[in-house]
Amino acid sequence: MIVESQQKTESQTKGFHVSVVGGGMCGLACAVYLSRAGVKVDVFEAASKFIEIGAGLWLGPNSLRVLDEMGLKDAVVAHAGHGVPELTPFTFLSARNCHQHIHSYQLQPGDKTLGIHRASFLDALVKLLDPATVHFNKRCTLVSRENSSRPIIHFKDGTTFETDLVIGTDGIKSAVRQAVTGKNLGRCVAYTKKVAYRALLPLSNVRRAGVQTNLADFPHCFVGVDKHIITFPIKGGEILNVVIFCTDHSIPDGSADIPFEMWVQPASKQEIVDSFADCGPDVKKLLSLIQGPCNKWCIHAVDPLLTSYVRGHIALVGDSAHGMAPHLGSGISQGLEDALVVCRLLTHPNTSTFNIREALRAYDKVRLPRANMVLKRSAWAGTLYESFPDDDDTARLENLRSNLGVLWEPVWKHDMHEDLSAAIDMIRREGFLQ
Repeated sequence: MIVESQQKTESQTKGFHVSVVGGGMCGLACAVYLSRAGVKVDVFEAASKFIEIGAGLWLGPNSLRVLDEMGLKDAVVAHAGHGVPELTPFTFLSARNCHQHIHSYQLQPGDKTLGIHRASFLDALVKLLDPATVHFNKRCTLVSRENSSRPIIHFKDGTTFETDLVIGTDGIKSAVRQAVTGKNLGRCVAYTKKVAYRALLPLSNVRRAGVQTNLADFPHCFVGVDKHIITFPIKGGEILNVVIFCTDHSIPDGSADIPFEMWVQPASKQEIVDSFADCGPDVKKLLSLIQGPCNKWCIHAVDPLLTSYVRGHIALVGDSAHGMAPHLGSGISQGLEDALVVCRLLTHPNTSTFNIREALRAYDKVRLPRANMVLKRSAWAGTLYESFPDDDDTARLENLRSNLGVLWEPVWKHDMHEDLSAAIDMIRREGFLQ
């Protein structure tokens, strides 16, 4: 067994070394912030190069505020094509024949959002990171402590790496999670009964197809029964990101056990079209534009909710801690909020090798209730999007409108400065900060 041990350098301003497991968006955000602050960081990525799965990403106001706090916003916006942060209402329409207007979620001044391709977001962060800190083809299989108080990361290739602190950003299928929970993947993650199909469509094609709804300027949701479609423009309005969801309620709760290698399955355009046969003309025209073979994504979420995101010198960040259904578009925002809090605590002037454990406990205390709340709210949002009344039930329609009107309030209106102050005060009360 090969054990690599990090040697300290004179350029370090902290006496500890951080290893980030997972080179996705949240992992790189942590690595860039920490390295800029003088913390020695290594990033271990399972793939042979940086790659981001999926298509478009919608950054809400809280995401943009966190990126600004971390000094990353300008770089991300610069990689958004011609897109810029702006006030963009979210409009909900019926997926049925008339495409009845249900609700438009209006943003308040300062609540700007941004649509960006996931790969572009990742590329923005990659350019800010020292390549020497990145190690590819390093798939983590286990994190242990063995005979040392320092965590040891085990990789599929048989090598290991000893470090002072592990930040697990290795996603919904996290291997680091087991070191925190003591449970394997199958006991921490559950199938939501929902599948998603994704497409990127040139908006010029959408117009030529005769879609009457103006999808070019802001996000839309076509609300159906056990199905819905989310659209939003990216690349400055050149491309329409389309995500198509269907739910199978015939699956008994807790009965679905899908091997993780089958979470993404081949699908046909016809099965998508057939699923939306009862929908209106704009939906059908939109789906007609899907080209070639596509994939079906089985949506999973962390379930049951974790009771802690940390153990010793190991912390979970992003989907590894609270992987959620994408219905609020807030998985990335919660991961970035995690990154901001844990990085601010680790780079605090009084944080050292001797109080890492206390810093991570404060991170856990602040982040766990909020991120778990958003996880549950995301699942609820998915239910709302698929609950269009199938009759003339005016009361149900008004209840739907009322719920959609407050959907993002607790997600977008959160004050991260209060969280940061609370975390630092917690450590100070325990006597670890002056």
